[in-house]
Amino acid sequence: MSPRPDGAHPGPSIVWFRDDLRIADNPALHAALDRGEPILAVYVLDDVSPGIRPLGGASRWWLHYSLERLAASIGELGGRMILRQGPAGTVIPDVVRETSAGAVFWNRRYGGAEREVDAGIKSWGTDSGLEMASFAASLLFEPWTISNGSGDPFRVFTPFWRACLHEPEPRAPLPAPASMDAFSGTVASDALADLDLLPTKPDWAGGLRADNDPGERAGAARLEQFASEDLPDYAGDRDQPARYATSRLSPHLRWGEVSPYQVWHRIQRGRGSSASYDESASKFLAEIGWREFSYSLLYFHPDLASRNLNTRFDGFDWNPTEGDALQAWQSGRTGFPLVDAGMRALWQTGNLHNRVRMVVASFLIKNLRIDWRAGEAWFWDTLVDADAANNGASWQWVAGSGADAAPFFRVFNPVLQSRKFDPTGDYIREFVPELGQLSASDIHEPWSARGDLVDAALGGGVDAYPSPIVDLKTSRRDALAAYDAIKNA
Repeated sequence: MSPRPDGAHPGPSIVWFRDDLRIADNPALHAALDRGEPILAVYVLDDVSPGIRPLGGASRWWLHYSLERLAASIGELGGRMILRQGPAGTVIPDVVRETSAGAVFWNRRYGGAEREVDAGIKSWGTDSGLEMASFAASLLFEPWTISNGSGDPFRVFTPFWRACLHEPEPRAPLPAPASMDAFSGTVASDALADLDLLPTKPDWAGGLRADNDPGERAGAARLEQFASEDLPDYAGDRDQPARYATSRLSPHLRWGEVSPYQVWHRIQRGRGSSASYDESASKFLAEIGWREFSYSLLYFHPDLASRNLNTRFDGFDWNPTEGDALQAWQSGRTGFPLVDAGMRALWQTGNLHNRVRMVVASFLIKNLRIDWRAGEAWFWDTLVDADAANNGASWQWVAGSGADAAPFFRVFNPVLQSRKFDPTGDYIREFVPELGQLSASDIHEPWSARGDLVDAALGGGVDAYPSPIVDLKTSRRDALAAYDAIKNA
């Protein structure tokens, strides 16, 4: 326990939870414990402060259960958690005054509006004589610490990640506390139900409940299973959606139920066990590196989800976002089986395999020529791992409008991608049951096949599989022509 600075306020310590819904490896919680005063854990649902983007529906569902499980964990340690709603810049000072708190600790966020809120609260608290401190907990490398030879932020992933790997080893994860002293005074809390995070009219979350397990304990178990059992096959199988070979850690990382430090050190612990493990570990940690890169982009470009980093795309000739094409894509009724399987999987489970994410994004942007921001907004609402950095950076990468962007003329052909990465059609059959009886040769391109089963699947009616809504060759040609019109601007 550190000695209290002379003149410091002896009141309780507030730990302000945000995107770090865990007990283990939580530097803000550790600082509060080290201070030695009773602790009050606080979560503020703030979707009203200027610039703060309200959560999407799937994210709100996940948050409900993550908060429920975090509160239970804190209670098991003897602690106490309260919930509030409203602008954090008002709510946190209110809680400080209600409890006569002497300190507020939190882990950093990297969006522009979030940083402004945090800076305002920190300034208010410091001026009020409180101990205020923030900590690195969500990223292995703070964005301002990684720069190129000119001192500027990287715009290309590979040299960015290479520079990260030349930095000192990320710190070891902090242990979970064995207990904590709870603040015993009177302080009001909203009930979790008051936050209105769950869908009720209608309750569309049945698939989310079946496919997801929010919370720190589930995240820790998933990390352990991936590292101890699944990782050796990751490099070879990760692009095949029917194999379910990816880590499934992204929502746990997004909500901070698992920290990147825990991931890094658990993966490194298995190094040397086999050549396949080492190869897969490098590939997987590069995905963690993409997350770091995306947050660096967000830090230096707070409007990442709404503005083209490559301003030439401001003049791109997009098709209207209103109408049947966007709705067909959202609902998985485009007539292209891999696209439709992915979009239905997204709606049903709140998850979408990374390879399929790229395919459906390319189809929306290049074959339908619909603005990437319409896709980003749909993913924001439907993904349980909807992340302010990854979502915007990845959509801009596919569009060719971002940093380290794939060139616009790289167009994913959904039929070729389907044949290559779902060769037996098992992923398609899981989510597009209309095509369930088709052979592996017919299922990727049913409109060009023949036979009774194909005729039944495509035979018209409400439950029939639709015809393709665009011609792949024509739509690709039109997209490239639109790009040619701006590429020299």
